[in-house]
Amino acid sequence: MADETIFDKILRREIPAQVVYEDDDVLAFRDVNPQAPVHVLVIPKKKVGRFAELKSAPLRDAGAFFAGVARVAHELRLEQNGYRVVLNNGRDGQQTVEYLHARVRAKTLFATH
Repeated sequence: MADETIFDKILRREIPAQVVYEDDDVLAFRDVNPQAPVHVLVIPKKKVGRFAELKSAPLRDAGAFFAGVARVAHELRLEQNGYRVVLNNGRDGQQTVEYLHARVRAKTLFATH
């Protein structure tokens, strides 16, 4: 298991974050250095260090994480115009925090008609 990270501290509310969604399984908050107009990080509440570790995680936990990512996009009203979900794994995959996280990115916050 990975060492203590900034995400552990955010989850414990030791470091402030602009939370946009939370349920029993995930916490989602705005990235402090956004690379898109909408850039939200989604972390599982049950710590996983890397995406590759999901292969041995209970299917319920892996499914809850991905369902949580989809719920975040829904809550942000991104479904109609689309969005991008990015997962990095390890140093060569440009993972900067050793805690599984999905980046939900979009060009606009609300769906337009």
